[in-house]
Amino acid sequence: MSGATPEELASVLAPARHVLLDFDGPVCSVFAGFPAADVARRLVELLSGPDGPPPGHEESDPLAMLRRIADEREDLVSAADETLAQLEVEAVDRARPTPGGSDFLEACAASGRSVWMVSNNATVAIERYLSAHGLDRLVAGQFGRVNGEPKSMKPSPRLLSAAMAAAEAKPGDCIFIGDAVRDVEAAHAAGMEAIGYANKPGKDAALAEAGAVAVVTSMGDLARAVMNRAG
Repeated sequence: MSGATPEELASVLAPARHVLLDFDGPVCSVFAGFPAADVARRLVELLSGPDGPPPGHEESDPLAMLRRIADEREDLVSAADETLAQLEVEAVDRARPTPGGSDFLEACAASGRSVWMVSNNATVAIERYLSAHGLDRLVAGQFGRVNGEPKSMKPSPRLLSAAMAAAEAKPGDCIFIGDAVRDVEAAHAAGMEAIGYANKPGKDAALAEAGAVAVVTSMGDLARAVMNRAG
């Protein structure tokens, strides 16, 4: 359902008492002020040693680099994860809020829905951003990647399952909202539907093809849809 109408979105959201929400994209652009490629370069600098640069040093996506390190240099994983988390904390201090993102959180609260942040980013960075922007009161819990375990990241359903357990919820009571194909895949692996947030051209088709039950280009549209079926 690409380009869903407000009524269609409201219908999709109606059964969801618990909203599992991706962080980078739907809430803010994490690397808007500290670009991902710069973070990746810093990560390489900080992790390079006598054996040379870390696996994935050519990556411009620091999370992709972390995955490569997990696959090829298990001895580096803990240091890489901790270092990246520190860089993500720096990044969120310069992150750009997503238009309509805070409105969506407010709408969920007003309609009696709990929101659980589920992200491949570090929990410490998520918590810092939410607190700095006064949004922590609107989020029931944060589930960033498990420290030292990059394989916990989506498309693995592990983080979604952990959030669902914390909410004491069943998949049918939940919906996941994210901006990447891996988000849709993780939701399906956890047994729930996903709404795709297409924040860049071309993403709408990819998210729909991945099986998103609906695709939106505005978090404000989602906020309005929630209030359309409040309660």
